Amino acid sequence: MTVLAEPKLIPDHKAFLTVNVKWVRHWNEHLFSFAVDRPSSLRFRSGEFIMIGLPGEEDAAKPIMRAYSIASPSYSDELEFLSIKVEDGPLTGRLQAIQPGDQLYMGKKPTGTLVCDALLGGERLWLLSTGTGLAPFLSLARDPEVYERFNQIIVVHGVRRVSDLAFREELAARLAEDPLVGDQAQEQFHYIPTVTREEFETKGRITDLIADGRLFSPPVTGPTKFDPETDRVMLCGSTAMIRETAQMLEQLGMTEGSNANPGQFVIERAFVD
Repeated sequence: MTVLAEPKLIPDHKAFLTVNVKWVRHWNEHLFSFAVDRPSSLRFRSGEFIMIGLPGEEDAAKPIMRAYSIASPSYSDELEFLSIKVEDGPLTGRLQAIQPGDQLYMGKKPTGTLVCDALLGGERLWLLSTGTGLAPFLSLARDPEVYERFNQIIVVHGVRRVSDLAFREELAARLAEDPLVGDQAQEQFHYIPTVTREEFETKGRITDLIADGRLFSPPVTGPTKFDPETDRVMLCGSTAMIRETAQMLEQLGMTEGSNANPGQFVIERAFVD
Protein backbone atom coordinates (compact mmCIF):
# COMPACT_ATOMS: atom_id res chain seq x y z
CA MET A 1 0.00 0.00 0.00
CA THR A 2 1.39 3.39 -1.01
CA VAL A 3 1.20 6.10 1.64
CA LEU A 4 0.94 9.57 0.15
CA ALA A 5 2.95 12.28 1.87
CA GLU A 6 1.02 15.21 3.31
CA PRO A 7 1.40 18.35 1.16
CA LYS A 8 4.01 20.76 2.48
CA LEU A 9 2.15 23.97 3.24
CA ILE A 10 3.91 27.26 3.93
CA PRO A 11 2.85 30.33 5.92
CA ASP A 12 1.49 33.36 4.10
CA HIS A 13 4.01 36.10 3.37
CA LYS A 14 2.94 39.66 2.60
CA ALA A 15 5.72 40.19 0.04
CA PHE A 16 4.97 37.08 -2.04
CA LEU A 17 2.13 35.04 -3.49
CA THR A 18 1.60 31.47 -2.29
CA VAL A 19 1.04 28.96 -5.11
CA ASN A 20 0.26 25.23 -5.26
CA VAL A 21 2.46 22.77 -7.17
CA LYS A 22 0.46 20.99 -9.90
CA TRP A 23 3.00 18.51 -11.26
CA VAL A 24 6.71 17.65 -11.27
CA ARG A 25 8.72 15.96 -14.05
CA HIS A 26 12.28 14.71 -13.49
CA TRP A 27 14.32 14.58 -16.72
CA ASN A 28 17.46 13.07 -15.19
CA GLU A 29 19.49 13.23 -11.98
CA HIS A 30 20.15 16.96 -12.28
CA LEU A 31 17.27 18.45 -14.26
CA PHE A 32 13.53 18.75 -13.54
CA SER A 33 10.40 20.70 -14.48
CA PHE A 34 7.47 21.71 -12.34
CA ALA A 35 4.29 23.73 -12.68
CA VAL A 36 2.18 25.75 -10.29
CA ASP A 37 -1.34 27.15 -10.44
CA ARG A 38 -1.43 30.58 -12.03
CA PRO A 39 -2.84 33.26 -9.74
CA SER A 40 -5.78 35.01 -11.39
CA SER A 41 -4.15 38.40 -10.81
CA LEU A 42 -0.84 37.55 -12.50
CA ARG A 43 -0.08 38.97 -15.95
CA PHE A 44 3.15 38.39 -17.86
CA ARG A 45 4.67 38.56 -21.32
CA SER A 46 6.04 35.36 -22.87
CA GLY A 47 9.76 35.19 -22.07
CA GLU A 48 9.68 36.96 -18.70
CA PHE A 49 10.94 35.61 -15.37
CA ILE A 50 9.62 35.70 -11.81
CA MET A 51 10.96 34.93 -8.33
CA ILE A 52 10.29 31.46 -6.88
CA GLY A 53 11.19 30.27 -3.39
CA LEU A 54 10.60 28.54 -0.08
CA PRO A 55 10.68 29.61 3.59
CA GLY A 56 14.18 29.86 5.02
CA GLU A 57 15.25 26.79 6.98
CA GLU A 58 16.60 28.81 9.90
CA ASP A 59 14.12 31.68 9.67
CA ALA A 60 10.81 30.92 7.93
CA ALA A 61 10.04 34.64 7.76
CA LYS A 62 12.99 35.13 5.39
CA PRO A 63 12.23 33.10 2.23
CA ILE A 64 15.00 31.95 -0.09
CA MET A 65 14.06 33.26 -3.53
CA ARG A 66 15.63 32.81 -6.99
CA ALA A 67 14.74 34.11 -10.45
CA TYR A 68 13.11 31.52 -12.75
CA SER A 69 12.06 32.05 -16.35
CA ILE A 70 8.43 31.14 -16.99
CA ALA A 71 8.34 28.33 -19.56
CA SER A 72 4.58 28.64 -20.18
CA PRO A 73 3.19 31.03 -22.81
CA SER A 74 1.44 34.15 -21.57
CA TYR A 75 -2.07 32.71 -22.07
CA SER A 76 -1.51 29.51 -20.02
CA ASP A 77 -3.51 28.80 -16.86
CA GLU A 78 -0.47 27.23 -15.21
CA LEU A 79 3.10 28.46 -14.76
CA GLU A 80 5.80 26.01 -15.76
CA PHE A 81 9.49 26.17 -14.79
CA LEU A 82 12.71 24.30 -15.67
CA SER A 83 15.35 23.90 -12.97
CA ILE A 84 18.67 22.28 -12.27
CA LYS A 85 19.20 20.12 -9.18
CA VAL A 86 21.96 21.22 -6.85
CA GLU A 87 22.31 18.77 -3.95
CA ASP A 88 23.54 21.35 -1.46
CA GLY A 89 21.88 24.37 -3.08
CA PRO A 90 20.06 26.62 -0.59
CA LEU A 91 16.93 26.51 -2.75
CA THR A 92 17.27 23.81 -5.41
CA GLY A 93 18.48 21.27 -2.86
CA ARG A 94 14.97 21.44 -1.39
CA LEU A 95 13.01 22.46 -4.49
CA GLN A 96 13.88 19.23 -6.31
CA ALA A 97 11.94 17.27 -3.67
CA ILE A 98 8.62 19.07 -4.16
CA GLN A 99 5.48 17.06 -4.85
CA PRO A 100 2.07 17.95 -6.31
CA GLY A 101 0.06 19.73 -3.63
CA ASP A 102 3.07 21.37 -1.99
CA GLN A 103 3.24 25.15 -1.81
CA LEU A 104 5.88 27.63 -3.00
CA TYR A 105 6.37 31.36 -2.74
CA MET A 106 6.21 33.37 -5.95
CA GLY A 107 6.94 37.02 -6.68
CA LYS A 108 4.14 39.36 -7.67
CA LYS A 109 5.81 41.09 -10.63
CA PRO A 110 7.26 39.24 -13.63
CA THR A 111 9.89 41.10 -15.65
CA GLY A 112 12.64 40.53 -18.20
CA THR A 113 14.12 41.44 -21.58
CA LEU A 114 13.60 38.17 -23.48
CA VAL A 115 10.37 39.53 -24.92
CA CYS A 116 9.26 40.56 -28.39
CA ASP A 117 8.89 44.16 -27.23
CA ALA A 118 12.68 44.41 -26.86
CA LEU A 119 13.34 43.42 -30.49
CA LEU A 120 12.90 45.23 -33.78
CA GLY A 121 10.83 43.47 -36.42
CA GLY A 122 12.56 40.86 -38.59
CA GLU A 123 12.28 37.66 -40.60
CA ARG A 124 14.08 35.01 -38.49
CA LEU A 125 13.94 34.81 -34.70
CA TRP A 126 16.86 32.85 -33.21
CA LEU A 127 16.36 31.59 -29.65
CA LEU A 128 19.85 30.44 -28.56
CA SER A 129 20.03 28.62 -25.22
CA THR A 130 22.16 26.34 -23.11
CA GLY A 131 20.91 24.17 -20.23
CA THR A 132 17.90 25.58 -18.40
CA GLY A 133 18.20 28.73 -20.52
CA LEU A 134 15.73 26.92 -22.77
CA ALA A 135 12.85 27.85 -20.42
CA PRO A 136 11.89 31.33 -21.70
CA PHE A 137 12.08 30.07 -25.27
CA LEU A 138 9.54 27.34 -24.51
CA SER A 139 7.24 30.21 -23.61
CA LEU A 140 7.95 32.22 -26.74
CA ALA A 141 7.80 29.23 -29.10
CA ARG A 142 4.23 28.53 -27.97
CA ASP A 143 2.97 32.10 -28.31
CA PRO A 144 0.90 32.89 -31.44
CA GLU A 145 2.13 36.50 -31.43
CA VAL A 146 5.66 35.32 -32.17
CA TYR A 147 4.51 33.52 -35.32
CA GLU A 148 2.78 36.67 -36.49
CA ARG A 149 5.93 38.75 -36.06
CA PHE A 150 8.51 36.37 -37.56
CA ASN A 151 8.52 33.98 -40.53
CA GLN A 152 10.89 31.49 -38.89
CA ILE A 153 11.37 30.70 -35.20
CA ILE A 154 14.52 28.67 -34.52
CA VAL A 155 15.16 27.20 -31.05
CA VAL A 156 18.78 26.13 -30.52
CA HIS A 157 19.50 24.15 -27.34
CA GLY A 158 23.07 23.31 -26.36
CA VAL A 159 23.73 20.77 -23.59
CA ARG A 160 26.46 18.40 -22.41
CA ARG A 161 24.53 15.11 -22.60
CA VAL A 162 21.64 13.82 -24.66
CA SER A 163 19.54 13.27 -21.51
CA ASP A 164 19.84 17.01 -20.80
CA LEU A 165 17.71 17.81 -23.87
CA ALA A 166 14.54 18.59 -21.95
CA PHE A 167 11.40 18.76 -24.09
CA ARG A 168 13.28 17.18 -26.99
CA GLU A 169 10.33 15.11 -28.23
CA GLU A 170 7.89 18.00 -28.18
CA LEU A 171 10.29 20.35 -29.92
CA ALA A 172 11.44 17.79 -32.50
CA ALA A 173 7.77 17.24 -33.38
CA ARG A 174 7.50 20.99 -34.06
CA LEU A 175 4.99 21.46 -31.25
CA ALA A 176 2.48 19.43 -33.24
CA GLU A 177 0.23 18.89 -30.21
CA ASP A 178 0.06 22.55 -29.25
CA PRO A 179 -3.57 23.72 -29.55
CA LEU A 180 -2.74 27.29 -30.60
CA VAL A 181 0.49 27.24 -32.63
CA GLY A 182 0.65 23.61 -33.81
CA ASP A 183 -0.34 24.37 -37.40
CA GLN A 184 1.88 27.45 -37.71
CA ALA A 185 4.81 25.69 -36.09
CA GLN A 186 4.79 22.95 -38.72
CA GLU A 187 5.73 25.62 -41.27
CA GLN A 188 7.68 28.17 -39.25
CA PHE A 189 9.36 26.42 -36.31
CA HIS A 190 12.78 24.73 -36.33
CA TYR A 191 14.58 22.93 -33.49
CA ILE A 192 18.36 22.47 -33.40
CA PRO A 193 19.63 20.46 -30.42
CA THR A 194 23.39 20.13 -30.00
CA VAL A 195 25.46 18.09 -27.52
CA THR A 196 29.09 18.61 -26.49
CA ARG A 197 30.11 15.51 -24.48
CA GLU A 198 28.33 12.60 -26.19
CA GLU A 199 27.84 11.42 -29.74
CA PHE A 200 24.78 12.99 -31.29
CA GLU A 201 23.39 14.06 -34.67
CA THR A 202 24.70 17.58 -34.00
CA LYS A 203 27.79 17.94 -31.84
CA GLY A 204 29.51 21.09 -30.68
CA ARG A 205 28.96 24.36 -28.89
CA ILE A 206 26.49 26.86 -30.29
CA THR A 207 29.35 29.17 -31.22
CA ASP A 208 30.91 26.31 -33.22
CA LEU A 209 27.67 25.89 -35.18
CA ILE A 210 27.60 29.60 -35.91
CA ALA A 211 31.25 29.70 -37.01
CA ASP A 212 31.09 26.71 -39.38
CA GLY A 213 27.64 27.51 -40.74
CA ARG A 214 25.83 24.40 -39.49
CA LEU A 215 23.34 26.60 -37.63
CA PHE A 216 22.04 27.93 -40.95
CA SER A 217 21.68 24.57 -42.75
CA PRO A 218 18.31 23.29 -44.03
CA PRO A 219 15.54 23.12 -42.99
CA VAL A 220 16.39 26.68 -41.89
CA THR A 221 16.12 28.92 -44.95
CA GLY A 222 17.67 32.27 -45.77
CA PRO A 223 21.19 33.72 -45.36
CA THR A 224 23.98 31.38 -44.23
CA LYS A 225 25.06 33.80 -41.52
CA PHE A 226 23.33 36.31 -39.26
CA ASP A 227 21.92 39.22 -41.24
CA PRO A 228 21.47 42.42 -39.21
CA GLU A 229 18.60 43.46 -41.49
CA THR A 230 16.45 40.37 -41.03
CA ASP A 231 17.75 38.28 -38.09
CA ARG A 232 16.80 38.85 -34.46
CA VAL A 233 18.47 36.90 -31.66
CA MET A 234 17.68 36.11 -28.02
CA LEU A 235 20.36 34.62 -25.74
CA CYS A 236 19.84 32.73 -22.48
CA GLY A 237 22.12 30.26 -20.72
CA SER A 238 25.77 30.06 -19.75
CA THR A 239 27.75 33.24 -19.30
CA ALA A 240 30.42 31.99 -21.74
CA MET A 241 27.92 31.29 -24.54
CA ILE A 242 26.20 34.64 -24.08
CA ARG A 243 29.47 36.59 -23.96
CA GLU A 244 30.97 34.92 -27.04
CA THR A 245 27.78 35.03 -29.10
CA ALA A 246 27.01 38.65 -28.20
CA GLN A 247 30.52 39.58 -29.30
CA MET A 248 29.94 37.84 -32.65
CA LEU A 249 26.67 39.71 -33.12
CA GLU A 250 28.21 43.07 -32.24
CA GLN A 251 31.01 42.48 -34.74
CA LEU A 252 28.29 42.10 -37.38
CA GLY A 253 26.91 45.50 -36.40
CA MET A 254 23.95 44.20 -34.42
CA THR A 255 22.86 46.19 -31.38
CA GLU A 256 21.53 44.95 -28.04
CA GLY A 257 17.92 45.88 -27.34
CA SER A 258 15.85 46.55 -24.24
CA ASN A 259 12.23 47.18 -23.36
CA ALA A 260 12.84 50.92 -23.68
CA ASN A 261 15.00 50.73 -26.81
CA PRO A 262 14.38 47.69 -29.08
CA GLY A 263 17.38 46.24 -30.91
CA GLN A 264 18.55 43.29 -32.98
CA PHE A 265 19.47 40.97 -30.10
CA VAL A 266 18.65 40.71 -26.39
CA ILE A 267 20.18 39.08 -23.32
CA GLU A 268 18.49 38.24 -20.03
CA ARG A 269 21.03 39.93 -17.77
CA ALA A 270 19.33 38.75 -14.59
CA PHE A 271 21.00 35.37 -15.16
CA VAL A 272 24.40 36.61 -16.36
CA ASP A 273 27.28 36.72 -13.86
